[in-house]
Amino acid sequence: MINRRKFLGRVAALGGSYVLSACGGASDFGTGDTATAKAAKAARAAAASTNGTTIPPANSIIDNQGAVWTLVGGSVYKNGVKANNNYNVSLVLWYGGGVYHQGSGGQFYGWNGSTWIACNDPRLGGTSADGTTIPSASYIIDKLGNVWTVVNGVIYRNNNTVGNTYNVSLLLWYGSKIWHRGTGGQFYVLTDASTWLPCSDPRIVSAATAGTFYGINGHYDYRYTPDQIVSIMKSMGCSTYRVGCIDDPVSLGAVVELAKAFQAAGLTLFVLVNFGIHESPGVMFSSESAAYNRTRAGAATVAAALAPWGVTMYECGNELTRESEIILDSTTAGSKAVDFNNANWPIMRGAMRGMIDGVKSVQPTAKCGVNFCVADVGASDALWDGMQPDGTGGYPQVRWDMTTWHNYEVYGDIFNLGTDGAGPGFDLPTYCKARYGVPFLITEWNTGPESTEAYRANYISTQFANYYRARKSKDIQSVMYYVLDSGDTTYGLMIDGAVVAQPYNAFTAFVAGNPDV
Repeated sequence: MINRRKFLGRVAALGGSYVLSACGGASDFGTGDTATAKAAKAARAAAASTNGTTIPPANSIIDNQGAVWTLVGGSVYKNGVKANNNYNVSLVLWYGGGVYHQGSGGQFYGWNGSTWIACNDPRLGGTSADGTTIPSASYIIDKLGNVWTVVNGVIYRNNNTVGNTYNVSLLLWYGSKIWHRGTGGQFYVLTDASTWLPCSDPRIVSAATAGTFYGINGHYDYRYTPDQIVSIMKSMGCSTYRVGCIDDPVSLGAVVELAKAFQAAGLTLFVLVNFGIHESPGVMFSSESAAYNRTRAGAATVAAALAPWGVTMYECGNELTRESEIILDSTTAGSKAVDFNNANWPIMRGAMRGMIDGVKSVQPTAKCGVNFCVADVGASDALWDGMQPDGTGGYPQVRWDMTTWHNYEVYGDIFNLGTDGAGPGFDLPTYCKARYGVPFLITEWNTGPESTEAYRANYISTQFANYYRARKSKDIQSVMYYVLDSGDTTYGLMIDGAVVAQPYNAFTAFVAGNPDV
């Protein structure tokens, strides 16, 4: 597992550029710093038109450089010369130090010094405040500068309809997503350019159950005894320990011994049922049913062995959406279903379904989760709704009791997570809470393996604070640091029982100062 994580240092960070809501105001000339130049600049600015001046009704506009702008025959002129290519102009605007024009179709353009760039009417302002609704607002502006309105119960983006909407009673901008509510009360969230999926009101505050927030990952083959791990957990203030196994005697036997010790100590053992999409190394299962049958039998064996010792929480599969046979390009965020391999998708779905059903066949009330990485809502939505990556539906749904996610630093801020196409970030826990209606767990988090101890310590303190603030409003039930002992300083807090001082101290100090109540 440790070697598998070295890809984190190589994953390309997702970046991007946004369309600006106001894009004019560029200067056409150089500036100097002499007294004469400053005086001349001040004089020109004083002579400029009043902010907000428009043609019509004004006959001309004077900008901060003293240039005179006019509108003649539907074209904009600067000092008597047509300003690049423009026609059918109905309005010229001087606003915020920039010159804009509006075409007959309503689109605004801003002058950048040499050409016109499409933009919004700058008088509308920038991105709307989180929580803005229509009504009472008359419009919403998203992070890309799109202008959203509701007319006669139908939603419009930049004057174009978005999917099939009607009888809309509320449009909401929240967590950097667009949501709407119909007159029947059902909420929907926009997941791509035109697809609305059902959800609950994302503004509903949902607090996590106290007592399991602080967690950490370990491995079944540690040299520590179960009693030593219990002692370490208590000294660190941790309540939850994530460890993986399958149905083989070695890994399962070790986890059973841990379960016995944890039950006696009143701690929570969170078991990763670590089956995947391969029936043997490098060989995928032949079909969805083959994957389902094998993982169902194996998960049932795991649950039967652990149920007597108080284990009630299971994670079914580890980063399966990021297997090379499943994700088409590992550097994508996974926010679109088409990011994933359509042909191999059923095998992963079968493995996940099999593990969940296997656990439930032994422990019907056990809680099962399926984990995702980066911004894999394209995968989680498709699995939840029984969809294929190609958009076809009607397939078996994968339903879980806990949404579990991995959030390494290279993936980005989980509360403002980037999307495919270098799009703007969104609040992933808020989205998942509204879409799936179950608790949210971050089952692995850390910075990269190349980080110094000092950097890692600061990252631990900062991330803990972010997660801790959200646990009472976004139903974040647990955050499980990766890892207790990595055998070196790449990830772990300890090496053979000796603490790695700076990250260990940062971890324990935060836990001590911020009780899980």
